[in-house]
Amino acid sequence: MQKFSILDLAPVAEGMQISDAIAASVALAQHGEALGFHRFWLAEHHNMPGVASAATAILIGHVAGATKSIRVGAGGIMLPNHAPLMVAEQFGTLNALYPNRIDLGLGRAPGSDMNTARALRRNMQAGDRFPDDVVELMDYLDDNPDVTPVRAYPGEGSHVPVYILGSSLFGAQLAAHLGLPYAFASHFAPTHLEQALHIYRTTFRPSATLDAPYAIMAAGVVAADTDDEAAYLRSTQLMSFANVIQGKPGLMRKPTHDVERLVPAQVLAQVKGAMSVSAVGSLETVQAQLSRIVTRYAPDELIVTGMIYDQPARLHSLTLAAKALSSLVVS
Repeated sequence: MQKFSILDLAPVAEGMQISDAIAASVALAQHGEALGFHRFWLAEHHNMPGVASAATAILIGHVAGATKSIRVGAGGIMLPNHAPLMVAEQFGTLNALYPNRIDLGLGRAPGSDMNTARALRRNMQAGDRFPDDVVELMDYLDDNPDVTPVRAYPGEGSHVPVYILGSSLFGAQLAAHLGLPYAFASHFAPTHLEQALHIYRTTFRPSATLDAPYAIMAAGVVAADTDDEAAYLRSTQLMSFANVIQGKPGLMRKPTHDVERLVPAQVLAQVKGAMSVSAVGSLETVQAQLSRIVTRYAPDELIVTGMIYDQPARLHSLTLAAKALSSLVVS
């Protein structure tokens, strides 16, 4: 592994305002920058009261403006919700404001339910246009001849780095075909991780963008001074994901020692299975668990993410994660 990064959703906790959640995410990015993290990803989700990163491009600009060197990107923009031209203009603008610090990860899912997708005014009925939309978007960000009828201003010639995101085999195949870096959402959908990475690496076609595969994966990380404390802090994330699975997304809840009583057993089993690519515990425990993950999957970059209710505990978890990860980086 060469690099490690952070994924954030700007989570909104009970008793917190949206502005508080955004300020907490900025503080997390600043802390991550000081710790040496390579990249800070923000993800697009809609119709979720516990997530403040819906207007992802705006939040990326805010975080980039509050930091100095860390790369800031979308992990990702859900392209079915947007016209490629508008995405190119937004990220071309971000790149002009923060040169060589902006990344554009693209997802195929709407990042919402179908009612919300319809509210976003996107046509979800036609065949899958994601591959065509990715190519169209990349063309807008590329250098174009003067005769090109539609051009992105800003955006054209910016060459903002594009990443394909996915939790199935489709994204792996597309990233390999286009010669783009690929990020797998193993922090909540690990089922096809091994197969997806194998397909991506073995079918990758070099491109003007990338001459060799660049594989990224994500892991949930909750670190604390003791294993028991980390397990307690992680209950917030277990409850949040359980609510999503049950169709009741809500605000980030305070941690509890009694999560088994609050979440139905079958739902909790499903949540723990979906979040099995994780490291939870003390520094020593997290370091051992991350080492096993990195050894098994050999990512070029590892993204860490974790919803922790208490901001000081969240920052401390990131500090411990950085210490654990630093020993796994190959120079």
